[in-house]
Amino acid sequence: QVQLVESGGGLVQAGGSLTLSCAASGRTFSNFPMGWFRQTPGKERDLVAATNWSAGTTYYADSVKGRFTISRDNAKNTVYLQMNSLKPEDTAVYYCAARVKWLYGDHDSRDFGSWGQGTQVTVSS
Repeated sequence: QVQLVESGGGLVQAGGSLTLSCAASGRTFSNFPMGWFRQTPGKERDLVAATNWSAGTTYYADSVKGRFTISRDNAKNTVYLQMNSLKPEDTAVYYCAARVKWLYGDHDSRDFGSWGQGTQVTVSS
């Protein structure tokens, strides 16, 4: 298992920017495709962005395309989520996770594990 710790959340005004970090320890980080998810109360955890092991392939949910950028530094065992032009609807708890299974589909949270504790992002209008 890889252990993950998110940081960088906070309160920001609409239009502002934040960069989330996810630091990994344990098993070889570079072996794992990584994803950033977000969740609001009463709703499912949705994939926001994902990257393969080399960051050569990335995925973005339609709601964040053009505003968010996922990247990773395997030498530092860290994956990042740069969030620009933030909107109130981006308010959520953001989680990073490692893809550990290939059973349900590329964007299905059930294929991801080693969840971090989450970091709150609040965007005020």
